[in-house]
Amino acid sequence: MGLLTKLRTLRGLGPLSERDLPEVARSVAIIMDGNGRWARRRKLPVAAGHRAGTRALRRTVEASIDLGVESLCVYAFSTENWSRSSDEVDALMTIFVETIERELPDLARQGVCVRFIGRRDRATQELRAKMVELEEKTGANERLQLWIAFDYGGRAEIVEARRRLLEDGVDSRDIDENAIASRLYAPDMPEPDLLIRTSGELRISNFLLWQLAYTELHFVDTLWPDFGERQLRQALVEYAGRRRRFGGR
Repeated sequence: MGLLTKLRTLRGLGPLSERDLPEVARSVAIIMDGNGRWARRRKLPVAAGHRAGTRALRRTVEASIDLGVESLCVYAFSTENWSRSSDEVDALMTIFVETIERELPDLARQGVCVRFIGRRDRATQELRAKMVELEEKTGANERLQLWIAFDYGGRAEIVEARRRLLEDGVDSRDIDENAIASRLYAPDMPEPDLLIRTSGELRISNFLLWQLAYTELHFVDTLWPDFGERQLRQALVEYAGRRRRFGGR
């Protein structure tokens, strides 16, 4: 039984012709939203919501492996998140370090290759060292590519690509989409087939502006700490029922 058939069976749906459906999403991006609201509803400090969010990420990584997703990009910390209170930002930096230390052995064992995209110069020295360690120890893995967008902004990425074009001395007549795409933070990252945003918000919040040009969008009300295999399966089922035309008919 193929993955598409399994997913539809879980929803009680009948078979569809393969020619009427796209491939099951192999590249998925997620805006992990709702940690703060999750914590407030439970009268917990916001840091507790962020820690619950790291557990949701682990569940989602494991579910992605089981469901055949090959590339997963998650929005962990945006360029705009620096405007939050210093207490929250400091707590987040600590949580990132703790999470890398705790999850590194399992990620390596499960065959996950981790890469960070975005800026690193504003992170703490300890966190930068942990990022390098995680990338080095998982770099040869091939089961799932996990891209973590940290201190990331889609506009900033495009500006940086333009800056690299100038530094490389590229003639304006030679600038095309390929020239820009090759100078993004991670040129080898697949463009997402599917973007999921949690918490009920209906926007992309400066995430992967270049890469999302033809990505299918899926919004769920579930707060990120409550997200897991069931919600990911449902998103993949919905995606599998769409026809992607990429501007054609």
